Amino acid sequence: MTIRIGLLVFPRVQQLDLTAPYEVFASLPGAEVHLVGASLDTVASATGLPLTPTTTFAACPNLDVLCVPGGIGVNALMRDEAALAFVRARGERARYVTSVCTGALVLGAAGLLRDRRATTHWAALDLLAAFGATPVRARVVRDGHLITGGGVTAGIDFALTVVSELAGIEAAQGVQLAIEYAPAPPFDAGTPETAPPAVLAAARARLAASRTERERIVAAITGAVVDRMGWQP
Repeated sequence: MTIRIGLLVFPRVQQLDLTAPYEVFASLPGAEVHLVGASLDTVASATGLPLTPTTTFAACPNLDVLCVPGGIGVNALMRDEAALAFVRARGERARYVTSVCTGALVLGAAGLLRDRRATTHWAALDLLAAFGATPVRARVVRDGHLITGGGVTAGIDFALTVVSELAGIEAAQGVQLAIEYAPAPPFDAGTPETAPPAVLAAARARLAASRTERERIVAAITGAVVDRMGWQP
């Protein structure tokens, strides 16, 4: 049986948010993975990698899994009515509605997070509450047919979790072994809690402009006043 999985492609997407899950999903026997864009035009990721959609919103087949990756391009995507309409429509029919990193904000803007538990990148986690979600600090969070992944590299954990739901634990373990996913990072600086203070401060400073823009967008969409207690650049 063919399992159809669609990942959104848009300008300034974080490429690893997309390519890490893509690699996992494409390694699953029977999977048909689509890169879904507004058009078939090649777009540049946030770090400049060219990415070409394989289908469009209008031509996309029915999906078992809808996945929205994140990146700086999410800021524009949250206000893109065509993209949000596609996400809403497919969210009603897909077996699983999913996101990686700040792709969760797009699910929120599409109205798919209300009264649901969800996660995203640490620098945007508190923004989920404005969409009526319960933010959860975790690599992967499942709430019914909604599965969300944390920041960037959590996309691998997320995708393996989805594969286990679709095809069973042994299938997911087989994919994990095939891609030799056995993380052993050289530094323990992958979360705000473990990163040295100077490293965390520098990261917050780099993200401050995008964060401020996101606060404005989320406030405009939801009418909610963003509580900045979770963000102190």
